[in-house]
Amino acid sequence: MNSINNVKITALIVARNEERHIKSCLESLNSIDEIVLLLDRTTDNTINIAKTFKCTIYEGSWESEGKRRNEGISKCSNNWILEIDADERANKELIKEAKERISLLKDSSKGYFLIPFDNFIGNKRVRYGWGASWGVSSKPCLFNKQSKIWGNETIHPSLNLEYKHGFLNNRIDHYVDRNISGMILRLDRYTTAKANDIIKSKKKIPPLGITIRRSLTRFYKCYITRKGYKEKGWGFLNATFAALFVLISYLKADLEENSQPKL
Repeated sequence: MNSINNVKITALIVARNEERHIKSCLESLNSIDEIVLLLDRTTDNTINIAKTFKCTIYEGSWESEGKRRNEGISKCSNNWILEIDADERANKELIKEAKERISLLKDSSKGYFLIPFDNFIGNKRVRYGWGASWGVSSKPCLFNKQSKIWGNETIHPSLNLEYKHGFLNNRIDHYVDRNISGMILRLDRYTTAKANDIIKSKKKIPPLGITIRRSLTRFYKCYITRKGYKEKGWGFLNATFAALFVLISYLKADLEENSQPKL
């Protein structure tokens, strides 16, 4: 066990064109020991906003989500990292709890904590019904850098995690979408990226019937198992988009790839 005063945490933000969110995100981290900001092919005003804060900024270009996140982890000087996206908000209570929980570990050289999320669509908090590739209710975003490695996928990369220590009590606020139109646009972006991953993997695309069954299962898990029904219309929308993510991703990979002209 360590004294809480000896526990140092780096906040890692990996972002691209996040001028709308980056100021509020950085403000929410004002009690953390170090902030590392990794910018991937950013063309908006994100970097100029970030330069008004005490943070270390790296710029570059990475071909996949997983590769740029692993690069960000390698840039952090502290062993414990709070990985947070630009559209997410931490708070002093969460950072204090993180240090307290790490200080109580018998072996703090490895492991991770899950942090629960409050997801917002606009100003509406939608707590239930998230899951799979459409949204999360918690994430392993507090971790020792020896215990988390991202996969190389373009969208929603896989994770190699070791030694779970449990959940924090404090939550991260996640501002997912502005409105329903934003949800639709995100669905299009995510399914295109997922379709590209499917094509690159060279794996056989399953029959349509199997994909439809997977989509219906995804809807059931989000709306029933994860209690999306408690959120009424918002829960139904989340479950629908989670189901469509699976269906449209595979249809894009199958139909659009096969419809390209052969040169």
